[in-house]
Amino acid sequence: MRRRLYFMVPDVVSARQIRNELLLNRIEDGHIHVLAKDGIPLAGMHEASILQKTDFVHGAETGLAVGGGIGILAGLVAVFFPPAGVDMQLVTILITALIGAAFGAWVASMVASSIPNSRLKTFESAIAAGHILMMVDVPSGRVDEIKKLIASHHPEAMGSGVEPTIPAFP
Repeated sequence: MRRRLYFMVPDVVSARQIRNELLLNRIEDGHIHVLAKDGIPLAGMHEASILQKTDFVHGAETGLAVGGGIGILAGLVAVFFPPAGVDMQLVTILITALIGAAFGAWVASMVASSIPNSRLKTFESAIAAGHILMMVDVPSGRVDEIKKLIASHHPEAMGSGVEPTIPAFP
């Protein structure tokens, strides 16, 4: 299980130094992402992906739940009020739930991919001012160690919180 740490740094130089120190402390490069306003060169660093910049994951989760629920209701209606001459089985409920969940997750994630990530709303003004947001995914047992490391070597980096859990696939 990993936890996402957020650090706001004033410039690219600080971000590169922190990244290098994290690499020396065995945090993989693929678990260090940065987000900055357009026009700031981030060469050599991983820019935040669409999964991190948008509410894509939250939308997919919501769509999965809502679509699955609607699919179950549709299956129940089909079983208890079948069309004339058709014998519906209980497996119909399962099939409609799966189809509804898949369709709901797909549609909701497509819509949510155009919505900025609600978790990053607190950082918008600082990013617009030219600061850089660093998102570091660390093993849950190393959260305090990494926070202390960055605080001791980089007082300019403002620790801005810990996300309790992160999805496994981004």
